[in-house]
Amino acid sequence: MSLVTSLSIPWIRSPFVRRIVPVIYGCTYTRVWRGCKMALTLADRIVGAIIGAAVADAAAQPLHWIYDLQKLRAILSEEEPCPEFRPQSANPFYRRETGQQTCYGDQAYVLLESLCECGGLNLDDLKQRTYKFFGPGSEYDTPVNDPYRPKGGPRAQLPIEGPWRHASLKSFLKNVDTGKAETGCDVDNQIDGITKLAPIVALYAGKPEMLERVEDAIRVTQNNDMCVTETLAAARFLEHYILNGPDPNALDSVLEQLNDPNRKNPQDLDRAVATFTK
Repeated sequence: MSLVTSLSIPWIRSPFVRRIVPVIYGCTYTRVWRGCKMALTLADRIVGAIIGAAVADAAAQPLHWIYDLQKLRAILSEEEPCPEFRPQSANPFYRRETGQQTCYGDQAYVLLESLCECGGLNLDDLKQRTYKFFGPGSEYDTPVNDPYRPKGGPRAQLPIEGPWRHASLKSFLKNVDTGKAETGCDVDNQIDGITKLAPIVALYAGKPEMLERVEDAIRVTQNNDMCVTETLAAARFLEHYILNGPDPNALDSVLEQLNDPNRKNPQDLDRAVATFTK
């Protein structure tokens, strides 16, 4: 299925897609809807990676962060065979309208917008856009998720209405406020990097600087070696699929790269990730 054909599927009409289509194509959502065509298969895969990640994030958002597996299984059993885009949120921490992004999807959008506006990775611009999108006065600026909220106070009433500003973003905001050159959180190794990497891998796929650019972008909010190493491994997978399409040997190819002593942008933890992946 081509990207343009997929845009006619109702569940892909999320707010994120309406925002990112003009950024990707340089034209309005309506023009794409009426038939802007992508002739190249590679181009389809590039755009498909970005929109696919956005749609997947929005699809999972109503069931985000349900750590009680028994509860999650019960909800999924009620929604089978189509649990995606659940109309009523079951998220125990925050509630957003179905179709909107998680904090991960919103980070991907900010990265995409910065890449497109600057014609590539510009760290100063990315920091400024991230601060504006998630910082003071934004939709994410709630009392519960105030970076300076004292510990030990009254427990918040959950779930909150609106998006959730989590640990790495709060640390990023505080680091910017104090003027630190390295703005990323040095203790957070959660999934943010992998969930938001599609735009930057799509832009730099096949270029020798791809991994270096991914690392630079991720360290803006997560300056943690394990997080970076895992994200770079995921970036290798995504680049492989963008450049080659479906390939049952993708895992072997990435493992070969991670074990290559002359690999690009080597990390001390590459071998550990390769061993775990096996």
